[in-house]
Amino acid sequence: MPRPRSLTHADIGTAALAVLDRDGPAALTMRAVATELGVGTMSLYRYVTDREQVESLVVDAVLAGVGDRPPPGDWAGRVTALCGRVRDAVGAHPAVVPLMLVHRHTSVGTVRWGEAVLTVLTGAGFAGAARVTAFRSVLSYVLGALQVEHLSPLSGGGTAALARLPRSAYPTLAATAADAREVTADQQFDVGLAALLHGLDAHRR
Repeated sequence: MPRPRSLTHADIGTAALAVLDRDGPAALTMRAVATELGVGTMSLYRYVTDREQVESLVVDAVLAGVGDRPPPGDWAGRVTALCGRVRDAVGAHPAVVPLMLVHRHTSVGTVRWGEAVLTVLTGAGFAGAARVTAFRSVLSYVLGALQVEHLSPLSGGGTAALARLPRSAYPTLAATAADAREVTADQQFDVGLAALLHGLDAHRR
């Protein structure tokens, strides 16, 4: 009789990510992941405790490597690069966005990225409360920008609906929505991040 297949957390995260990419968040069940791996559902419980741990492993699979070796350069450029890595990784698997906020404390990938960003901030002279607020600001921006980009994109129906609002009642909102259709996702992310880092630099000085 063959021995049961031995699984690693990386195997499980990769299989769960395949389910998520193909079928969406609602389909991410223990049974579906076990089927993807070619094992029984109960066999999967030998390696993970529940769906929450599987979700955390999915985030790990997406963010593997994003916190490794911050690039050389000035501190703002290094933070920008680290944020760009997260955006690129998530952009390849947008269904993971809702899991990012929930599992940011348990995913090895997000923890390593956080350590990398904090290392850069510390080297730039941020310390104590200033380092806390700088890091939280960067984290909040990245998480919020990813949600807006993938769950409520400027190219989506919501922007078009706002642009059709009566100008007599909502002149500025309707005009801004009309302008928004000409703004790319890259512009939205890059300009917002640059403004945030410029403000943090001014505060640091």
